[in-house]
Amino acid sequence: MAFRTPPEVLLRQCLRYRSVSKIITKPSHSVSQVPCAAASYKTAVCVKIGAPLEVQHLPRPRKLNAREVLISTHALGINFADILTCKGQYQDRRKTPFTPGGEISGKVVEVGAEVSKVKIGDRVIALDFAKSGGASEVFVAPAEAVFPVPEHLSLVDAAATVVSYSTAMMALSRKAKLKQRERVLITAAAGATGLAAVDIARNLFDCEVIAVCGGVDKCNFLKERGANYTIDYTKENIRERVKEITKGRGVDVVMDQVGGDTLLDCIKSLGFEGRALTVGYAAGSIPNIPANQLLLKSSSLIGVFWGSYALSNPAAFMESITQVFEALSQKKIHPYVGNTFKLEQINEAFQFILDRKSVGKVVIKIREEDHPAVL
Repeated sequence: MAFRTPPEVLLRQCLRYRSVSKIITKPSHSVSQVPCAAASYKTAVCVKIGAPLEVQHLPRPRKLNAREVLISTHALGINFADILTCKGQYQDRRKTPFTPGGEISGKVVEVGAEVSKVKIGDRVIALDFAKSGGASEVFVAPAEAVFPVPEHLSLVDAAATVVSYSTAMMALSRKAKLKQRERVLITAAAGATGLAAVDIARNLFDCEVIAVCGGVDKCNFLKERGANYTIDYTKENIRERVKEITKGRGVDVVMDQVGGDTLLDCIKSLGFEGRALTVGYAAGSIPNIPANQLLLKSSSLIGVFWGSYALSNPAAFMESITQVFEALSQKKIHPYVGNTFKLEQINEAFQFILDRKSVGKVVIKIREEDHPAVL
């Protein structure tokens, strides 16, 4: 059965994922590696656009290039772009067959001749949305996109961190220039990026957070995760509720991933010189914003496309990741994995997200934490 996408999310903007670094193709004649016990590895393959993925066994990866790292994959963080790619609804159309997934954690089993930042046995996070391939027991990544995992962080939690938290960090810290103890309104707050924004705003900036979500269970969950107030959009009017909470003063910053009428309501909920961040369009529509809504309160509307910084401003891109890792190392932020699935259950995981059942990040757990650094 093909994946069933609710019509209102077909236009969701998941374009913030792009190539993390330039892939170096110069062949390597010297690599460091551990013995390989298996001649093949298990991977989930999209053989036909729109059809369920098939778990197959493929031959061991080719010899590494000089600046590549081979990783024994332990966990894959699912991003909405992975699902759209398999459905043929993503900006970059892929030719089948291919393996989706570009955000993984695992252990290094082999490094190219010019790689020095990691060594065999290291626990790492790796990104590569250009080639993807993360839904697999092994993952080849450019060395520039491989990062050590903080000691206290599990590999499952690590796979849930980089994309969502770096997007939220870029939005709040760099783009909104969030200040301590400001008031922040976050929509789609129970999702991976929304929850990361709640975590960052509360625990790094000591802000008052108003979290918007659907349903009483998600509202209760967000309060447990630190939100000061919640708004259930299925029962409450966002603008009226914000007016009530803030006693008419409005919020300093909005981070919206929904678009449509929700974004307009959020802009109207801004206080004087407020900043509205548009990060995605989960509602399925890109709104036309009356410019006078910005003029009336001298407010700003700011677009945030985290992935575009990888090519256009690599220094800012890396800064957002570094900020996240520093906060993780200091245990100031706390990633949340809502659900885990096995590799053989990847189709169920995709549908789980499409049906809006997920809270926080959904992760494919491929190996156990104590699995050795071998293939």
